[in-house]
Amino acid sequence: MSLELLRKLANSMMPLPNHEWEALAACWHPVQFKRKEVITVAGEVEKYLYFVNAGVQRLFCLEGDKEATLLFTYTGSFSGIMDSFQLQQPSSAYLETLTASDMLRMSYTDFDRLTLQYPTIERWVRLGTVAALSGLLERHKELLSFTAEQKFRKLLTRSPHVLQLIPHKYLASYLGIDPATFSKLLGTVKL
Repeated sequence: MSLELLRKLANSMMPLPNHEWEALAACWHPVQFKRKEVITVAGEVEKYLYFVNAGVQRLFCLEGDKEATLLFTYTGSFSGIMDSFQLQQPSSAYLETLTASDMLRMSYTDFDRLTLQYPTIERWVRLGTVAALSGLLERHKELLSFTAEQKFRKLLTRSPHVLQLIPHKYLASYLGIDPATFSKLLGTVKL
């Protein structure tokens, strides 16, 4: 079980005292998923918080026959349906792997116990939640007010590596643009 990436991320956000890091590290357990495996189904309560050691995942929702990609997670990031996990309420989204994925997971019971027992871990979680919320608000603003080209440029500026990691149909869905428009932008926009 590799906790190296997780420790690096933890230290970049807010270093934890050694005894708290050891308590946190003891709660993570390795898990592997195959490509295109659904981890969480809409309507289920998310039981785990995940940390991605390798692989790419996506969160998406279905409305009738329309699918919308909400978020991607990949190596070095947390994954899971966070609102369902933290509120312990049914998820409105799905979590699936796009590639074979090597992850760590922590149960809600362990997560809740750690945040109650260790104020520094609770603060660390809060800082991470605020950072994620800030990113979601920025993305929401982009979806509502940017043109297709502006959204495409912003994605390539922020995360150029996703073009090699993620199928373009999912990137188009994530940006809220037609796949044909995405292909056209891919051929014409240069950064």
